[in-house]
Amino acid sequence: MKLLRLCHSMAVPFAIHLRRPAFPLHCPILLFPSNHFLLSASAHRHTITSAISFSTCNHQPSPSSDLADDFPSKQGPLKPGLYLVGTPIGNLEDITLRALKVLKSADVILSEDTRHSGKLLMYYKIRTPLLSYHKFNESQREQVVLKRLLGGEIVALISDAGMPGISDPGMELAKLCVDKNIPVIPVPGPSAVVAALSASGLPTNEFTFVGFLPKHSTTRRERLMVSANSATTQVFFVPPHKLCQFLEESSSIFGNSRRCVIAREMTKLHEEFWRGTLGEANEAFSTHQPKGEITLMIEGMISEDDQLSDSQLENKLEELISKGHSLSTAVKVVASSTSMKRKAIYSLALEKYVDRHQPLLGGGANASNRCRLREGG
Repeated sequence: MKLLRLCHSMAVPFAIHLRRPAFPLHCPILLFPSNHFLLSASAHRHTITSAISFSTCNHQPSPSSDLADDFPSKQGPLKPGLYLVGTPIGNLEDITLRALKVLKSADVILSEDTRHSGKLLMYYKIRTPLLSYHKFNESQREQVVLKRLLGGEIVALISDAGMPGISDPGMELAKLCVDKNIPVIPVPGPSAVVAALSASGLPTNEFTFVGFLPKHSTTRRERLMVSANSATTQVFFVPPHKLCQFLEESSSIFGNSRRCVIAREMTKLHEEFWRGTLGEANEAFSTHQPKGEITLMIEGMISEDDQLSDSQLENKLEELISKGHSLSTAVKVVASSTSMKRKAIYSLALEKYVDRHQPLLGGGANASNRCRLREGG
């Protein structure tokens, strides 16, 4: 991580894509970074780093469904069950040999978008039947899939990119299989979260994956408030058409000086990593909307002393309440920003604020309201 930070400060590119060479290599790999792929803004602290092209003597091996057979597995035949298979997030060559074996051996592949997944299967000459499985039909498909699984079939589930069930369809089906004692087998693969974090230069020892924010503005801002008061790096998925809205809201809540990294089109030809502060990002992207998938990371809150006095806690609670947050929400946000036990903060809130802010608790400060506060609601 320290090496990555040093690279960032020197605008040294490190997001590298190496095409899978033919085996064996008959010529050395030639490395020649092009100025076309590296852009840096010297007038600002942020940098944009794109992929560096690598050449393997212009020899591009043709993919084959037999690729996995070249590396025999020691695990033997696949057992029946639900296989959650990670697929490339952009570059089709970022797939594992095990994933190819499972997709080839499965009786059926559940796919978020059969047209999109069809390209991957065609690339590797896999002829396993596809069955659409997405957020609009997963409740109807569950019983059909469950019947096939109970019949002893091998069912593979893939999403458009990355691991299924993570901000993608699959969570409910996995839960259903677990309840029915049907084996659920993960086949790890590419992850936008891990890929973005590893190259971000932000702290990676602890992080919080938030994913897509809620659509409702009040709920969305409350979630951003929780993230803003967390000491861990925050990871978001942001649709490109909502980037400006996200940056406006987050800069007002996190503050303009908080560092952020915007990873776009990872593993693809136009991969970019934008680095700077939220204030700089808000200004940079206010006039144009980028294209492609975006993973956005914001550094955690840095606090010299996270043990707050009673008066500091009261001030923080009062500030949140004055912005329209309920007392319960205010307590949760403050608790997430300090190492103090949440129970102690609730006790202070009950003592200092319940009687003064009865309407914020949805009525009088009765026993049920006090109970709800103590339970964290």
